Amino acid sequence: MRIKLKPLSEQVIVITGASSGIGLATARRAAEAGAAVVLAARSEEGLRAACEEIEAAGGRTHMVVADVGDPADVARIASEAIARFGGFDTWVNDAGVGVYGTVQEVPLADHEQVFRTNYFGVVNGSLEAVKHLKERGGALVNVGSILSDMAAPMLGAYAASKHAVKGFTEVLRMELQREGAPVSVSLIKPASIATPFPDHARNYMETAARVPPPAYAPEVVADAILHAAAHPIRNITVGAAGRQMVLTSAMAPSFADRLFAAVIPPLSKRKEAKPAQDSLYSGGGEGRVANRHGPGRKFSVYTEAQKHPAVAIGVGVLALAGAAAWFGRSRLIPAR
Repeated sequence: MRIKLKPLSEQVIVITGASSGIGLATARRAAEAGAAVVLAARSEEGLRAACEEIEAAGGRTHMVVADVGDPADVARIASEAIARFGGFDTWVNDAGVGVYGTVQEVPLADHEQVFRTNYFGVVNGSLEAVKHLKERGGALVNVGSILSDMAAPMLGAYAASKHAVKGFTEVLRMELQREGAPVSVSLIKPASIATPFPDHARNYMETAARVPPPAYAPEVVADAILHAAAHPIRNITVGAAGRQMVLTSAMAPSFADRLFAAVIPPLSKRKEAKPAQDSLYSGGGEGRVANRHGPGRKFSVYTEAQKHPAVAIGVGVLALAGAAAWFGRSRLIPAR
């Protein structure tokens, strides 16, 4: 079955984790495109500020204070979206939390909380969304990570949860395809993104945390999410640097183990004091899209190429043809 998705200007889009970072950037971008947005997160204060900002710019919003780890809360997000706007066309599972530290030192309760939000939040949101989208048609967009495809020390629980998100998303896609359901299922896999995530994460290191450079702007991820909302696409990896790391892990796993074990821990630290609070168990620190250290790279050629695969293949073919022609010509020209 060929899945047809509405233009963003005609959509109602549900976004979890919408009070900061990628979720807030996506809500802003969606509203600018003319979509009505339903913002969900744990922080009422953060959501209210986000909705007021978007509505002041002419957007349409509705906020739902909810914990995605609670199925009842997630069901309420769906019911309020239906009550307010008559339904929804895209559901974005973006809510996420993290813990910095070795897997041996992070308490079991923290591991469980990461999975409760990052994995079961996606499961709860996906299953609730699909109930509605199977009848109406639309898009389910899950936010994974390049750590869905590789591992990274100091973010072990987070990486494990994102591996689980990938597995769940791919199985759900297969089931919906088998049923012939008119639902597009996409997985967005960001590399390092310049959001407040390191400050929001629980941190067992001795200094403040950061994501290893280079970091991309949250809006680059938001644009990838909204592309998936309007165009059926399987996966989008955000950031060529992250894709290179994944390829290294896949093609030379033993080398990658040694390399990442050596370089990622020091690159995950800043030479400053870490925040006194985190948002692992409750919302807090919301309202910022970017982190305190800069907005990140505002464009990724690699990410844009994935949105237009035919163009990317064409450019690749032309590049290969050019290289072959140059090589052939160089073989024909005698050395001097």
